[in-house]
Amino acid sequence: MNLLARCCRLALCLAIVLGGAFAAVAADAPAEAKVSYARDIRPIFQARCQGCHQPAKAEGQFVLTTVAAILKGGESEEPAIVPGKADESLLVKQIVSTDKEPPAMPKEGEPLSASDVTLIKRWINQGAADDTPASSAAVVDMQHPPVYTRPPVLTAVAFSPDGKLLAVSGYHEVLLYDADGSEIVARLVGMSERIESVAFSPDGTRLGVTAGSPGRMGEVQVWNVGERRLELALPITYDSIFGGSWSHDGTRFAFGCADNSLRAIEVASGKQVLFQGAHSDWVLDTTWSNNDSHLISVSRDRSMKLTEVATQQFVDNITSITPGALKGGLMSVATHPKADQVVAGGADGQPKLYQIYRTKVRKIGDDFNRLRSYEPMPGRIFSVCFSADGSLFAAGSSSDGSGEVRVYRTADVKRISTFEGQHGPVYAVAFHPDATRVASVGFDGYVRINNAESGKLIVEFLAVPKQGDDVAATGDK
Repeated sequence: MNLLARCCRLALCLAIVLGGAFAAVAADAPAEAKVSYARDIRPIFQARCQGCHQPAKAEGQFVLTTVAAILKGGESEEPAIVPGKADESLLVKQIVSTDKEPPAMPKEGEPLSASDVTLIKRWINQGAADDTPASSAAVVDMQHPPVYTRPPVLTAVAFSPDGKLLAVSGYHEVLLYDADGSEIVARLVGMSERIESVAFSPDGTRLGVTAGSPGRMGEVQVWNVGERRLELALPITYDSIFGGSWSHDGTRFAFGCADNSLRAIEVASGKQVLFQGAHSDWVLDTTWSNNDSHLISVSRDRSMKLTEVATQQFVDNITSITPGALKGGLMSVATHPKADQVVAGGADGQPKLYQIYRTKVRKIGDDFNRLRSYEPMPGRIFSVCFSADGSLFAAGSSSDGSGEVRVYRTADVKRISTFEGQHGPVYAVAFHPDATRVASVGFDGYVRINNAESGKLIVEFLAVPKQGDDVAATGDK
């Protein structure tokens, strides 16, 4: 046999051997990994889809919060998903692009990533199985409001600008009360488990909420107060968000994030219009200057920062930058309604009043913007707020399982009152527009309203219905 023939025979033998080997490897290869709805798909829907497709805001009558709701579909006669047939599923058709058109969904923001689309298609092709754990299967929505077996920790409270309503945080919800606490007017139930702040718009027609599911996602909610309707539900970042505040013209809403950023959105569209990343730790509260030209933010990084809204640029540290000048993080800030000043409180327990704008060249070691310091409160200050004319401010604190609320006169550091009837840490305070009353909430689940001048307790009540109480989620009287 000549050399060429032997080489050909050797090549053929190698091909047969290698082909068999490859076939054996292919036969032993694992099947395509099973896609989990709970682990892989639900987080995609939570982050990108549920803002518009949830019980409180079901666009197209389509809800994406449970597999049962997805299978039910929406107003279209075409099925949302056809188990085993991704390409015949309307949901898939809505999230993939064509040669001529971008994806129809999500309406806002970037399209889903190719990897997310692939996961969704694989889940449907594998039968769209529901592996939601029993512990996560409980439904909480406007038709099924939370049922409380014990009082929840309360983190937020606010009076409406007309003084007629009081908003209080709950679990998955904000409860709207008559301002005297006599009756629940509405229960605004959303997706997020934890409510971090509530703020009425300047005209009182909307309620802005910062919230989230800790360690998973944050959410901005904007509710139409009169209609008890969720207008905007915007997922943001990977953790709860904090310190919501409205611009004075009512068009924008600012908040702080656990990714160390300060952000603001245009409320009508949900579009992000400001991002500032100068903080080095969680941003816990925000407030606007009186002319809406600047935002002031406070953080666990022990700083209060000034940001120009038009350019989104960090301008200055309002507080001292000297190491050790601030004894811990800042947790709350409020703008004086009649002056370019803010009051802030935090871990050192001492309220301080600052001018917003620096009028002197900074020198290392100075705290030039600080106008005055007030007497220290027990523990750390979680919340501060001004009266409508700025002549008074209230502060709430927490220390070793107890709490305190005080009212100070802004101009001369005099303490006006210390509130009676407090039981446990205080996490939020709010002045009534008439400046005669202050509401406070905290660890024990009760709302207390005290006289601002005397500190006398006017009324206290459990913030949420007790188990078995028949209170409609819509709150219609």
